[in-house]
Formats: sequence, structure tokens, C-alpha cells
Amino acid sequence: MASVIIRLIICVYAVCWASTGKTAAAQQLPLIRDSEIEHIIRTWADPLFEAAGLNPRAVSIRLVNSRSLNAFVSGGQNVFLHSGLLIASDSPAQVAGVIAHEIGHIAGGHLVRTDEAMRNAQNVTLMHTLLGLGVLAVGGFTGAPNTSKAAGALIAGGSTAGLRHFLAHTRAQERSADQFGLTLLERKRISARGLLSFLYKFEDQELLSAARQDPYLRTHPLTRDRLAFIKSHIELSEWSNTPSHSLDLEMHARMRAKLVGFLEDSYRVYQIYPKEDQSLSARYARSIAYHRALDLDAAINEVDALIVENPDDPYFRELKGQMLFENGRLMDARPHYRAATELLPDDPLLMLELARLDIEIEMPELLEKSIKALERVVRIEEDNNVAWRLLSIGYGREGRMADSALASGEQALLEGRPKDALLHANRALGIVPEGSPSWLRAQDIYDLATRQDSVADR
Repeated sequence: MASVIIRLIICVYAVCWASTGKTAAAQQLPLIRDSEIEHIIRTWADPLFEAAGLNPRAVSIRLVNSRSLNAFVSGGQNVFLHSGLLIASDSPAQVAGVIAHEIGHIAGGHLVRTDEAMRNAQNVTLMHTLLGLGVLAVGGFTGAPNTSKAAGALIAGGSTAGLRHFLAHTRAQERSADQFGLTLLERKRISARGLLSFLYKFEDQELLSAARQDPYLRTHPLTRDRLAFIKSHIELSEWSNTPSHSLDLEMHARMRAKLVGFLEDSYRVYQIYPKEDQSLSARYARSIAYHRALDLDAAINEVDALIVENPDDPYFRELKGQMLFENGRLMDARPHYRAATELLPDDPLLMLELARLDIEIEMPELLEKSIKALERVVRIEEDNNVAWRLLSIGYGREGRMADSALASGEQALLEGRPKDALLHANRALGIVPEGSPSWLRAQDIYDLATRQDSVADR
């Protein structure tokens, strides 16, 4: 799937949902990349990672573009948060509570233990149950038709005893994750009321059919014991009545406003943020909605007012740059993207956006700058497929065809296109001297693509 860059950068990510020995079922997830939202989430998450003894740099936080409420961990130290969950959250404490709980799954090694439980299954009954739950999970992200029917058929093929066994296993994990998450919240003096109020959002869903439940409830079984345990903690904790910091509340409001502005239909944006609401977050959301509705004058007027009031805010500058860029005013957009990168010079996504603009402008004096910026981006984020794609274009325009092929190979590997990666690796191998660093990298891409292709064919 090709990546789409709006203000939110949408890309894809391959997630292994279930691993049974030699095979794995992978699903491409649409991810949101946004500098501001990632910064906000990191502000709340990194202290929790540190409290858990984890290196924040070693843990990836990925935002899934999905209306459903869900959060999960996958592939080791990767935390996934759905946009629907963030929009539905009422406070930063709710988001922090969910993250703390997911860290509990990482710390408890629950992904490994789940895989072991699947491998150790000794009868078809349990495997039918697991497969059915897996189909439901994937369907929740893809909106695939007939998903619930397929899952129901698989589950029906197993016995009630098998289902009870698996759910008992996951309930134990949920209780363990709750315990660890509450410990983290306590260490950072964060009220657990946020986690409890978030879980209450799912209380009524237990009566719904699995197909109608939010994925969070399907993957995080909710029990009265869990709720009682968290309530007991709140009664005993000295931090239970600690309010969220005003800055956290502001960041939460901005995060929700941006997500609503970019992901909801315009009429919904105006319902949630009517014109009489003159808060910063409301004006932020409306400026985005005006832009998406192709009302450039209204969008510019709104964002200009925000810039005047907040001249050192890089994200308002970035937004104005995007508005102008997407309306074909490339040179007018550049000063605003430059201002954003000067305010946050080490931010890879802002560097990426400016570099993309410079490549689109197609001025020779800007090409070298854009390539250097993109090379810096991939040093920071080796898995940034958009940056590799732009690098391939930039290298090609400079006549560096081997480097262009290598960059395209890196992009293809990241996007799960091994056959394309093989083609690009062979292109590079036909150009560069044998034994050179570029030749060795082409060999690496070839070998990785070969293994990826072999797994895909199983």
C-alpha cells in the first residue's frame, strides 16, 4: 500500500497476530504519523516506560487509523493505540492508564506466553477457538465482510471447555497487567481513576455479540473482579484525587481536536466544535476542517490567528505550510515548513515534510538539502518507508541510480513487497563494484527479501 501524506502521515505496518511455529498471520495496519500527537503521547508514556525499567527509545508507539476503541502490544516492545480510542478518551489520565496497562503486558511477557499456549495446544478444539478469535481481531481492523461469520464458525467448531480455558488464561494476564499498570501509575503519582473510567466505557458491551463489541473488549476481557481490584486500589492510593496538570489537559484537547479535524467528516467537526466555541482546540479543529473542505481563505484566517497568538508553536506553522502546499502554493509554503523545523530542529517528521516539499519544488539548489535531511531522517527512523521513497526519488534526480535502487529496496522491504525488493537489489548489484559497502547492502536486501518472500509463500 502506498503511503499517503496529509498533515497526518498515513503508512502501513505488518503485525503478526498469531504465530504457530513456522507460520504467522500478518495484517497490514494503516498507521498515523504525526509529530505533535506522537510528542504528546510520548510525554505521558516515556515516564511510565522508565518506571517499568524499560528504555523509552526501545519501545515503539504506533497510532492506528481506526475508529474502533483498542490498544494492544505486538512484536515485542510495540504499543499500538487506535485513533478511535484517543478521540473517545476524556482525559490524559485515561490515556496514561491504558498505556500503563499495555506496559504490564510487555513486562509480563504475555505475548510470549500466549504463543506458548497456542503451540502447546493438544487438540483441535482449542485451535479452532484461537483461530476464531484471531479472525475477529483482524476483522476489527480491516472491516472485512463476513468476518464475524467466519469467526463464529471456527469457534463453534470447538467446545465450550476450550473457550473457557483460553479466556481463563487471558483473564489472568489482564489481572497481571492491571497490577503492574497500577504500580506504574502509583510510582508516577497518576490517579488510576482514568483507567477505571476508561474501562467503564466497555461495561455495557459485554452484553453485545462479539461482532458488535469494540476490539478492546475482545482482546482485554473485562470482569467484575478487574473493576473491583482497580476500585480497591483507588480507595487506598494517596494519588487517586490528583488532578491532571493543566498542560496535560491542553495537550489532550489539542490531540483530540487534531484527530477529529483530520479524520472526521466536516459536519461532525462543526458539531463537536461549533463556531461559538472559541477555545484554542476548537479553532484548531475548525481550521483543519476548513482546509479539508477546500475553504482555503477560512482555513488560513483561522490558523493565522493561532500563529499570531502562539508565534513559537511549530505545529501551527506546519499546518499553514500544509494548507499552502496542498493548494499548489509550494514556494509560499516553504517559509512555514522552515519555521517549524527551526523551532524543532531534531524532529524527523518535520524534516521529512520540508524535504518532501523541496523535492516537489524541483529546484537543483534544494535537492541536495532535501537528500541530506532525508538521510538524517532514516538514521533516526530506519523503518520510515516514506523517507526511503523520497530518498529514492532524490537520488534518482542526482543520477545516483544504485543509491536510488537501494532506497527503493529498503522501502519495499518495509512495506512487505519482497519481490519488488529483489528487483531493486538486483538493479543495485548490477551497478556497484563487488565487495563495496553498497554491494554488501544490496546483498543484505536481497537475502532479507528472499526470506520474506519464502515466509509469504508458506
